[in-house]
Amino acid sequence: MRRAFSQRAFEALCLYLCMSIGTALAAPDHQSHQAMANMPLQAPGYRPLAFELPAVGSYERPVIGQAADAKVIDSQGRATSLHALMRDKVTLLSFMYTSCSDVNGCPLASYVLHRVMQRLAADERLQNRVQLLSLSFDRANDSPEVLARYGARFNEQQADRWRFLTTPDDQTLEQVLKDYNQFIIQDIDSEGNVLGSISHLLRVYLIDEERSLREVYSVSFLHADILVQDMLTVMAD
Repeated sequence: MRRAFSQRAFEALCLYLCMSIGTALAAPDHQSHQAMANMPLQAPGYRPLAFELPAVGSYERPVIGQAADAKVIDSQGRATSLHALMRDKVTLLSFMYTSCSDVNGCPLASYVLHRVMQRLAADERLQNRVQLLSLSFDRANDSPEVLARYGARFNEQQADRWRFLTTPDDQTLEQVLKDYNQFIIQDIDSEGNVLGSISHLLRVYLIDEERSLREVYSVSFLHADILVQDMLTVMAD
């Protein structure tokens, strides 16, 4: 069985990127260009925002749909539903799997959401009105116990603000992924053998207190500053 993508591995990956950048900059020009070409390009969410955001309430995040419901199981093994968890809370919902090693995939979402959670703890406007939900689409490996260990690295004793979830069966998972247009593909090699990794488009969903969908963030716009500003704007409606 594959082991979960650990905090140490995540930190090592980030360190590798930093070291790779330094090596590329220190190398002769022809080597530098080749090194930079072979490096994964880090998403904007890892860096300070490159532009100024509009003031809270000066723009709109209109309703673009309704958040679908689904039966889920949290990292403590308790059965509940998305709608029950979303009740009276502004929610950031992400789909992920713990062993993802794509620096601009699930590790990016975890990094950005962790930054958001730190902001929640420090901002009285957000503390009691916002939550994070991360639903795994790797049922074979992301048991509640695995999710609990994964979440413990980020929660900092604030587990009620960021919950890690799975589904009770494959049929429920398939339906909730369809409802949120979150498609996944099990990666295989040239001989048809399952590799264990899962290809997917990274999306994070902003859902208001009435369970209305207000925004969907892709890699290019998944940044803690943007998420917090949008949540405050939605709350100011």
